Amino acid sequence: MKKFLSLVLAMLMVIALFAGCGKKENPAETSKDEPAKKVKVGVIYIGDENEGYTTAHMNGIKEMKKNLGLSDDQVIEKTNIKEDESCYDAAVDLAEQGCNVIIGNSFGFEDYLIQAAKEYPNIQFIHDTGFKAKSSGLANMHNGFNAIYEARYVAGVVAGLKLNEMIESGKITKDKAKIGYVGAYPYAEVVSGYTSFYLGAKSVCPTATMDVQYTNSWSDMAGEKEVATQLIANGAVLISQHADTTGAPTACEAKGVPCVGYNVDMTSVAPNTALTSAAMDWGPYYTYVVKSVMDGTTIDTDWCQGLKDGAVLITPLNEKVVAKGTADKVKEVEDAIKAGTLHVFDTKSFTIGGKSVEDLVKSDSNYTKFADYIKDGYFHESELISAPAFELRIDGIKELTK
Repeated sequence: MKKFLSLVLAMLMVIALFAGCGKKENPAETSKDEPAKKVKVGVIYIGDENEGYTTAHMNGIKEMKKNLGLSDDQVIEKTNIKEDESCYDAAVDLAEQGCNVIIGNSFGFEDYLIQAAKEYPNIQFIHDTGFKAKSSGLANMHNGFNAIYEARYVAGVVAGLKLNEMIESGKITKDKAKIGYVGAYPYAEVVSGYTSFYLGAKSVCPTATMDVQYTNSWSDMAGEKEVATQLIANGAVLISQHADTTGAPTACEAKGVPCVGYNVDMTSVAPNTALTSAAMDWGPYYTYVVKSVMDGTTIDTDWCQGLKDGAVLITPLNEKVVAKGTADKVKEVEDAIKAGTLHVFDTKSFTIGGKSVEDLVKSDSNYTKFADYIKDGYFHESELISAPAFELRIDGIKELTK
């Protein structure tokens, strides 16, 4: 009898052992989702969904959520935050709400995010368009940007082909191929942008020139419309922009002037004049950042990607407005940029006061600071740091004052 009971007990222990092993499988399966469940993202926007720049970032956040399977309650977004103490207050509030990664999308946010990063060393802070992460010495402070200059160059090619069409049709003469550019501020980011756009246009329309006028605001619908109107009155036959609203395209539609937008497709407000827009896709960067937090891996102090990685693009061509053959040329140029056979800031493609930038770096102390960027025959934009550094004023472009 004792032997029988012992045998029964032994069998029960074996059954319990296997049953216990079976129960351990479910927690193991659930643990796969644990990193995603633990992450919480806070985002500080300079604007809202009514302007293109912030819309691009919002779309990037949506893409990141989809890619990583985050729920809506794992992302807290703050809109229309000013570039002052309001940014610091917003960052602290997000930190106190349990966010373990906090993103700010505007240039003027950087100092306030660094201040918050010092106080919350266990939270990862991401600043778009900035340049101080490396010098801050903070392991939890990071700068990110997209190589928008590549997309602007391609958009410039689209514009240059349109200028050629206007010349060939007799609408303008070669010496009247003037582009007007609505800029926000005279920062390197804007200078890099309008220069790359101009170089793209000039690569197919050698007589193209450009006038740039600033609004001194990232987002000013009335101001951008006014500046675009002034540029047209000053002889611009095509308009582009580094400003965040539909103000400039609206002015162009009213005047019948072709235009190239920024960040969003402008055909909704300029169906008869919008050619395309240079745009950013922030999805790749935000996916990379949040996945790094989930995986516990290090985030690059400086990150910048372009056409090759899908971080920048041009919006669909407006086929009823663009010049014939534009799509084929766009593919050719994009393929060359991706392959590394075409460099946007090829130093043979521009001069400064009639001189090459290489000569100026050697002979003029005002240009020596660019020495590390210039090698292999081109300016290595966004490589030493993610933020744009090209702030050279090249021949063929004039900055106007109101």
